[in-house]
Amino acid sequence: MSNAAIELIDLKKTLGKKEIIKGLSFSIDRGEVFGFIGPNGAGKTTTIRMMVGLMQITDGDVHILGNSIKTDYKEAISEVGAIVENPEMYPFMSGWQNLMHFSRMIPGVTKERIHEVIRLVGLEKAINEKVKKYSLGMRQRLGIAQALLHKPSVLILDEPTNGLDPAGIREIRKYIRALASEENVAVIISSHLLSEIELMCDRIGLIKNGELVATQDVNAATDQDSASPVQMEVTPIEHAIKILKSNHDIDATSENGTITIQSERDTIPSIIKTLINNDVLVYQVSITKSTLEDKFFDLIGENTIE
Repeated sequence: MSNAAIELIDLKKTLGKKEIIKGLSFSIDRGEVFGFIGPNGAGKTTTIRMMVGLMQITDGDVHILGNSIKTDYKEAISEVGAIVENPEMYPFMSGWQNLMHFSRMIPGVTKERIHEVIRLVGLEKAINEKVKKYSLGMRQRLGIAQALLHKPSVLILDEPTNGLDPAGIREIRKYIRALASEENVAVIISSHLLSEIELMCDRIGLIKNGELVATQDVNAATDQDSASPVQMEVTPIEHAIKILKSNHDIDATSENGTITIQSERDTIPSIIKTLINNDVLVYQVSITKSTLEDKFFDLIGENTIE
């Protein structure tokens, strides 16, 4: 893919005789937030380590802006920023001093760029405070700022919301979405917090036993075009069930004053109209949305996520 920021090409990893990663192939575009999910032990971290050159690739390759991690490592890795779990900072130094310190290791980082990344992650007010006073969420944001100093094309975040409270998670999600669009960075997030992935990402890749089970748009993963459970609070219930069977050939179940049917979204208005025309009172209608978690377990087929 010519516009891909990062591309995995039949990536494999073998340890001894055991094949850990079994030919992963996918690409991620600039400006896209890609969720990399799977059960513990599925191969997420191994894949990420190969993507950034921390683990030797057995077979296949990773291209970053067209440069191979195997043959053009320096050029390829210069386009990558990465954080694995909690970023390590100097607690006795301020956020600004930490960023200045790291900027000295990277050629071409200006003070203007440091101010830019501070604004991007929303740390303007706290940047001159010592890092030991920072909350975990603020440290994560400072870590992201550090990873962005050299204007990478690819940002890899392994469990970026690990250990954060709900406010911190929401904070990080907001900044990840903003930097993907403002900096045009391809963001790869490895996580097992499925509800967060659903809110944060454009696309997901599911990995199981070292194989890519599926890649799809998050919106498609929770698409409502297919038949979904629809709950209706109606009176009288028995009459409503008979009407649905005779007019729409729908089998309804009843529980606690509500009936549940399987229906596509487009057919719900005509179902409600039929019930009303046949003297059924309809008080409430709700569609049970299929979540990414439901989709995950459909695809993985086992309860192996924490």
